[in-house]
Amino acid sequence: MFKKYAWPVVGLIAVAVSAWFLYRELRGVSLDQLGDSFSAISLHRWLLAGVGALVAYIALAGYDALALRHLRRKISFLFITLTSFTTYAISHNLGASVLSGSLIRYRAYSSKGMSAIEIGQLVAFCSFTFALGTILLSGISLTFDPALAGRFIDSLSPEMARAIGILLLLAVGAYVYGSWRGLRPLVLGPIKIFYPNLRTVLLQLVIGPLELLGAAAIIYFALPEAANPGFFTVLGIFLMSFSAALASTAPGGLGVLELLFVKGLPEIDPSDVLAALIVFRLLYLLIPLALSLVVVLVFERNLLRRQS
Repeated sequence: MFKKYAWPVVGLIAVAVSAWFLYRELRGVSLDQLGDSFSAISLHRWLLAGVGALVAYIALAGYDALALRHLRRKISFLFITLTSFTTYAISHNLGASVLSGSLIRYRAYSSKGMSAIEIGQLVAFCSFTFALGTILLSGISLTFDPALAGRFIDSLSPEMARAIGILLLLAVGAYVYGSWRGLRPLVLGPIKIFYPNLRTVLLQLVIGPLELLGAAAIIYFALPEAANPGFFTVLGIFLMSFSAALASTAPGGLGVLELLFVKGLPEIDPSDVLAALIVFRLLYLLIPLALSLVVVLVFERNLLRRQS
């Protein structure tokens, strides 16, 4: 009983706590101000934000395609793309994305004859590709712009932040070395995670960051040009905020993402930051969620027809 309700309870607590702190940050923001900020986003920047969302979801499909290639499973790219799109669109909105994403992938890939262990390996590979992209970009961000950490942790000196960034880059280097040298696989119960070949690792180092760059671009283009600190800074704030939002298990990172972004961008009016995050939620979360539900209905209908 405890395991069944633990993550939803943690997610709800995260939403409640974040909502309280966010309220304290935004007490002076009115709905009129938010509406003005939202309407100030030009069509041109809407389109660029849309391109960012498209790049992010193409890269997410690459997660699954690369994992299946690693597992030596041949499945049509269209099926992979629809499965990946549905998985991330639903799991990002529900929270506890690894668990919810695993259930969706199992339903889809088991229809193609994949075993539960293979699907578990696929989920682990995709999760690791995301983590690898986050670690790589975070390492680059902290190494070359250590002042980023000070936006969230005042006590963290630039020297310490740069040292953390270098350690993150060394961790990525160790993973590449393990692949190059063909080290023994990591064993997690019945699941064995083998080091991918070097070509696959290099593709992970492209696809993982590409998804995060696309997602961060949505917010960057939705922010006003005046006082915008630049894409590199927005990316660094996004990496910290999005990672915390996922770790909170809150549905869609609700409240957590907003709180950290408002705190991380003090030079921009909070109403402008919120308007940009609304654009992010529309393009990266809500519209994909609506489309994914259509995909699920069509998939289930076709499955029932084949079984009857």
